[in-house]
Amino acid sequence: MPTIVFATSKGGAGKSTTAVLLATELAGQGAPVTLIDADPNKPLSQWAKRPGKPDSLTVISDATEETLVDHIEAAARTSTFVIVDLEGSANRSIVYAVSCADLVIIPTQGSHLDAAESVKTLREVRNVEKIRKKGSIPAAILFTRTSAAIRPRSLQAIENEFVNSGVPVMNTQINERDAFRALFSFGGTLTGLDSAQVSNIKAATLNARAFAAEIIAMLKRPTAQPAVRAEVA
Repeated sequence: MPTIVFATSKGGAGKSTTAVLLATELAGQGAPVTLIDADPNKPLSQWAKRPGKPDSLTVISDATEETLVDHIEAAARTSTFVIVDLEGSANRSIVYAVSCADLVIIPTQGSHLDAAESVKTLREVRNVEKIRKKGSIPAAILFTRTSAAIRPRSLQAIENEFVNSGVPVMNTQINERDAFRALFSFGGTLTGLDSAQVSNIKAATLNARAFAAEIIAMLKRPTAQPAVRAEVA
């Protein structure tokens, strides 16, 4: 069963948010999903304690650097999807998790400093490939907290740099949405949020579904790579 790892060497990139979005979308389709919280701050474990977690979603909250691989291997035997949320820093957990990964997603915000850190994480993935010696480890950068209405020139410039350098980038971007933040306040899934408390849930749900659909499409491709963004070609 595929293992999807969310990794970045920089905190605050939206790693835990995107892991929850993917896990709840897949679980909402009825798939058994295991979410492994390997972040010492335990954001996913705190989310799981709130009401509304899908029944088909299991959250492992006691993963450590020493036990991470064992948790991933055990979860892969019982779940259709295994999703790993790592600490937002460079440490050995990245090496251990990436060595087990079928796909690595590297969230980043649209600034040059964040983009540089995401490329460092991508290089780490390539280094693990050399150690593992079992072929390539598919990986892609995911832009997060972007505007749904405007694409700033600075973001377009980063996208162009990535494309020209052959850096794989997901077509879908995770927009800045109140509903995504609300998941960690109220728990549960996007569709379970109260529209009286949270704005524009429908748009957030469509964004999350597009993200999950692209992940599934990437896993089905032989190289598990995203298509090149047409508007950035």
